[in-house]
Amino acid sequence: MNKKSFKFVAVIAALMLLGTSLAAIADAGNSGKNNPDSSTDTYKQLNLFGDVFEMVRADYVDPISDKKLIEYALNGMLSSLDPHSSYMNAKEAKAMDVENTGEFGGLGIEVTMANGVIKVISPIDDTPAARAGMQAGDLIIEIDGKPVTGMSLNDAVSKMRGKVGSKILLTVIRKGEKAPLKITLTRAVIQIKSVKYRVINGNVGYIRITMFNAQTQPGMLKAFKSIRKKTGKKLIGYVLDLRNNPGGLLDQAIAVSDDFLNKGEIVSTRGRNSDDDRADYATPGDMADGLPVVDLINGGSASASEIVSGALQDNHRAIIVGTQSFGKGSVQTLFNVPGGGMVRLTTARYFTPSGRSIQAEGITPDIVIKPAKIVADQNPFPTIHEADLKGALKNPDGTPVKKKTDTADEDKKLESDYQLLRAVDLLQGISLYKSNISGGTPAKSSPTHEKEHAHDLNLNK
Repeated sequence: MNKKSFKFVAVIAALMLLGTSLAAIADAGNSGKNNPDSSTDTYKQLNLFGDVFEMVRADYVDPISDKKLIEYALNGMLSSLDPHSSYMNAKEAKAMDVENTGEFGGLGIEVTMANGVIKVISPIDDTPAARAGMQAGDLIIEIDGKPVTGMSLNDAVSKMRGKVGSKILLTVIRKGEKAPLKITLTRAVIQIKSVKYRVINGNVGYIRITMFNAQTQPGMLKAFKSIRKKTGKKLIGYVLDLRNNPGGLLDQAIAVSDDFLNKGEIVSTRGRNSDDDRADYATPGDMADGLPVVDLINGGSASASEIVSGALQDNHRAIIVGTQSFGKGSVQTLFNVPGGGMVRLTTARYFTPSGRSIQAEGITPDIVIKPAKIVADQNPFPTIHEADLKGALKNPDGTPVKKKTDTADEDKKLESDYQLLRAVDLLQGISLYKSNISGGTPAKSSPTHEKEHAHDLNLNK
């Protein structure tokens, strides 16, 4: 037996061993309708895989390593489940770890794969992508002149990353443009400042969260402290801006929700097995001192952003303003696998405190406010939501998906950001109303209660 034949036999033996393990797990954990495939059928399918594997090794036009073929097979299996499950090799897994700490090299753009092209969920503030004018809804069809058709999402992301200072050319289709755009970006070290804040009109605290990473909760504590110091007793409320926030870490979303809540459920997650279901609750203390909160969202607000908005909405703690959110109501867990790689697998759906799933539907604002027409004309964002993604999970509640338009922009100057202006007006109106009913004296807020957050959760995106 030559070396190649021996190697192939070893691969098939490993696959058969895997099949045996999977069959044992399936037999132990499932029966009847939950286990439609018998172990015999599984073996037949593994044999089919082995036949195709050998066919590719022997007859494909170019030689390709067994390692690559296995990676391609894993990617195909996982990416076919839903848009958010995937396999990452050791290099990609390391990049994921770095990204979740809030500093990495690249363009600063959150993307997903849909119908064979790369769709932009949101550019991240103060990154090459944002500075180059990339917009939510852009369709990337070429990277450095090479079509993205046939690439996996991980492959495309890997190509967009590179040496700091190097340039990359993206070919982009944008709604409202007659021809594809050629956008040149310079790669940089992406240091994401997760939380930004300032005081508006001397009495409104403005907090913007660009994404949920390991820096988010520390940033929130700093924001509250700074805003209180600058405003003192003049503070009348907060605007929490989650527009174009693509999500991130589940534990950070829970911590941010907890910042505004004294009590009540924040989110529950339900997986395949009921034993794994869990719910997270707020701890005593409200970092916002009970002051009114307006939560701004749009079609770029996804995942962790929707967890926060759903928690604040269902607990009647904030007024949700803006346009329909993205609609990603699933939880992904990262599993380490041999060789240093990782599997990102959708393991649960999350539900807001009232028990609703927003999967493929999103959060509906309490007050729908679209950007002013002049802003919408200058920034034509196509409507892209979770429900538009190929293979998106269905909403378990069976709620019909309502596709809504969303042409929101983010983080503009106050005078040109219509949605933010209306949010500030709303807080001013609430303050005036409270002042009138209390005989001219603004309602007193409760004492500040500092919180310590110690959520011990798996990494989820």
